[in-house]
Amino acid sequence: MLDPVPAARPATGLAVRCTRALLSPWSRFSLLVAVLLGAAATMLLLEPQRLLATGWPARLSGGAVAVILFGVAYGVCTVAFVPRPLLNLAAGALFGTQAGLAAALAGTVLGAGISFGLGRVLGQDALRTLLRGRWLKAADGQLSRHGFRSMLALRLFPGVPFAAANYCAAVSRMGYPPFLVATGLGSIPNTAAYVVAGSEASSPTSPAFLAAMGFIVLTGIGAAVVAWRKRHRLAAE
Repeated sequence: MLDPVPAARPATGLAVRCTRALLSPWSRFSLLVAVLLGAAATMLLLEPQRLLATGWPARLSGGAVAVILFGVAYGVCTVAFVPRPLLNLAAGALFGTQAGLAAALAGTVLGAGISFGLGRVLGQDALRTLLRGRWLKAADGQLSRHGFRSMLALRLFPGVPFAAANYCAAVSRMGYPPFLVATGLGSIPNTAAYVVAGSEASSPTSPAFLAAMGFIVLTGIGAAVVAWRKRHRLAAE
């Protein structure tokens, strides 16, 4: 009579335990923090916005390939926390209004997509356990249920930091396609204003430059007023 085959016991070796630890939510979140700190340090030390603004090769100042390369570099720089207004001004100065706007918007969507993916894969599981506050839960619920509309409003509102909106959306249950579409559409007005200002910087008295700067100033004032009112409303509540 054959002896019964012993039931397979679950693997409890050191390799399995190490793998589980490395793939745990907080380990992935720690990796996300390390990536973001490295990106911020790279921005502070290397200042990649200067390369795009003044060190861009002259042979790449025109053509579709140059626009694509700039868009890719733009997206990577936004992940490294380079301020988008500087990149938008550089896009306008290098490529003019139309090509510069195309490169800036493509870079905006690319950078937002990379940040969203990093936050979703590395940070969502850990950070969702921290959503205990009333306002945090309200923000999560708004983005989860009305993702496209909420993200469109955030992109149109110039006072909301680009990176903060990316990672808030990643922690929520918002879908990837609505996030990218809302980012592209909502970023058009403010991005276009900076690109026009950059393309017309050599003619600061031109109507296009004055209109772009006026739009930037007015939206900035509007954002400050709305933020001030919301702050006092929250304090009153």
